Amino acid sequence: MGVVAQLDSAVPRVHGHIHARCSQPSGRQRKRQDGGSGGRDRAAAVEEPTGPRGVEDSGATGSGSAESDRAAAVEEATALCHAFRVTFMRGVAVQWRRAELEEGSSGRHPWPREVVNNVTLWDGPLLLANTIVAGILPHQPPRWWMKRRTGGTSEDLCVRDDATEEYFHDKLRMSTSVFYGIVAALLPYLQRQITPFRQPLQPDRIVAYALYRWASGETYDSGTSNFGIGRASGIAAVEDVTRALHRAYPDKIKMPTGRRRKQVMDAFERKGFPRCMGAIDCTHLYVDKPANAPAENFCDRHRQFSVVAQVVVDMDMRILDVFVGYPGSVHDSRVLRNSSLYRRAQVGVIFDADPLVLPGGVSTRGYVLADNGYGALAWLVIPYPGQHVPPDETRFNDKYKAARSVVERAFGRLKGMWRLYLRTHKTNVDTLPQQFMAVCILHNIFIDAGVEFDEQLLMDVDDDGNPVPIDIGLISRIPPMNMGSPAALAVRTALKERMALE
Repeated sequence: MGVVAQLDSAVPRVHGHIHARCSQPSGRQRKRQDGGSGGRDRAAAVEEPTGPRGVEDSGATGSGSAESDRAAAVEEATALCHAFRVTFMRGVAVQWRRAELEEGSSGRHPWPREVVNNVTLWDGPLLLANTIVAGILPHQPPRWWMKRRTGGTSEDLCVRDDATEEYFHDKLRMSTSVFYGIVAALLPYLQRQITPFRQPLQPDRIVAYALYRWASGETYDSGTSNFGIGRASGIAAVEDVTRALHRAYPDKIKMPTGRRRKQVMDAFERKGFPRCMGAIDCTHLYVDKPANAPAENFCDRHRQFSVVAQVVVDMDMRILDVFVGYPGSVHDSRVLRNSSLYRRAQVGVIFDADPLVLPGGVSTRGYVLADNGYGALAWLVIPYPGQHVPPDETRFNDKYKAARSVVERAFGRLKGMWRLYLRTHKTNVDTLPQQFMAVCILHNIFIDAGVEFDEQLLMDVDDDGNPVPIDIGLISRIPPMNMGSPAALAVRTALKERMALE
């Protein structure tokens, strides 16, 4: 008897096993049927043993004949597909090639007549699929090219119980509602196409890993293992979420206008600085020795490799402007003069509020508070230098410190939450600016959503295990030679006189 004839006789037996298997209720169906019979029946259903994945336990009989029949059905169904592959795929390829080489083969069918006329071979793949669905053939693991993902921290984030909120705050710094709100906003930019090689990561998992990377500061090798993904997938996830945050929240970081600007100025006025629109300072982001840039340029005054980030904040610690990317050796004043903030301020685009006349006839339309690392400008107010200054200047400096301390608190909240930028880490200095700006966007999202900040994040542990305040990356700078023209210093003098009248 030939191969096809043997398979013709095996097909009815395979169909019979499939029909018998599908007519039996599965273990899950039996549990649902027994669910209303009381706690004892439910307990018995839970304790009911189950087989491997894709195979339900056939019941209490457990006869050897049933197992042997199932094994025979599996063998016969597998043989069908094997025959289909050998007889059809190879035979067709040979016949087609032979037909192409022979002259006058037009009109001759290149397929073997045994293949064309036999229904068994054509039904082979369908029968094998049915045996899997019916539970006769167990569901096999993916092929060698299909990488299986594992669980870890990402699986714990999917648990829904009383500890979920606390776990989210610990790992991702936010509540579940805020997290899924961010996922919904980023969803249009994170959808991925399904390929034959593996299932794509779901958007919520991509966002969760990027947030976890920034919040924990773990390396890619360590963090990706917690999420059951590869290192390359982790790097791609962070880059994708970075781009998505910029596209989904294009106006989350901007200098205030309209009613919002009035609220910002009113908050600073209560501190003694009318028409003030923010406080500015620079923080250093510590990195490993850059591999794709001249390392000596990134060595700062503390002999550490770093990148400078210039940030403007309001009294709510909301970030209004960010400029990041210059090496750590560059002075703060030079960073300012190369930023878009400087160019826009010089042409009067930013500080264009209604004029306020101060004592002495000095008029101002807005400014920001800066330290002595900058030179005074018409829109940049700095404190009086020195330790022994007159009482009126001391009063000014005290109010200045109270108002400008908000920028240090903002850095503490920013780096305390996103601890990747708190410590030295290995990074690509070309992609660092966009990622840090993405973290600043998250910083503002959290403030707008009212996410509480854990003050314990402001503490770190030294080498001896003792708690110490975190290093927010502020480096004192030598004041520039030119502290400002008399016209630029006039605003500071007028503000000092206004404070004396209060």
